Amino acid sequence: MPLKHEPRPIHLRPAADLAERVLLPGDPHRALAVAQHLLDGPKMFNHTRGLWGYTGVAADGELLTIQSTGMGGPSAAIVVEELIALGARRLVRIGTCGALDADLDLGDLVAAESVLSADGTSAALGANGAVAPDAVLLARLVDAGARPGTVVSSDLFYDPREGQLRLWMDRGAVAVEMEAATIFLVAARRGVEAACVLGVSDVVGEERGLRAEPEQLEAIGLRVGEVGYAAVELRQ
Repeated sequence: MPLKHEPRPIHLRPAADLAERVLLPGDPHRALAVAQHLLDGPKMFNHTRGLWGYTGVAADGELLTIQSTGMGGPSAAIVVEELIALGARRLVRIGTCGALDADLDLGDLVAAESVLSADGTSAALGANGAVAPDAVLLARLVDAGARPGTVVSSDLFYDPREGQLRLWMDRGAVAVEMEAATIFLVAARRGVEAACVLGVSDVVGEERGLRAEPEQLEAIGLRVGEVGYAAVELRQ
């Protein structure tokens, strides 16, 4: 069901063109790194509120925007609503996650084939259980090397609740992150395509406390950017 209001760009102040296809890291520094890695002549699209975004020419010769969403569903919802209002039509979250599945290691890539809603923003948007990505974008993420799996979106990075990870694992979740459910729901309500690829930055299941070192984390960010771009790349 479409929303009754029409968002306008209040929190994003475009200083360059917006591409119809947008990669969405949470971290503004990752947005800069991925823009420098993927784009020819990137120009800053947005810098207000520290939500750095960039537009440039990708390897297929067409414009691509990389826009940070900030942390958590509330910030992501604002950014995605305003991007769509400005003309974005294909959105791919390129983020990091905590692995719940023992088969996942640091640096592994997960394409969200289903996202369990465990955050307040997606619940407020009407989530009831799990939400799904665009099937074509998902297939292209998998073709590019990401493992399909169920992930869960949570509000809490430091979650004090005993047994919560096990409950998510019992529902099939292999990883936890913070924004995908909200992005999928906003996109669905607005009639645009969305998907999500995540790099494992932490192992939070049976081996708590394992986290990628800064250099590895930077490499993970670039790799999820490459795979996210593969999902929206224009092909002959």
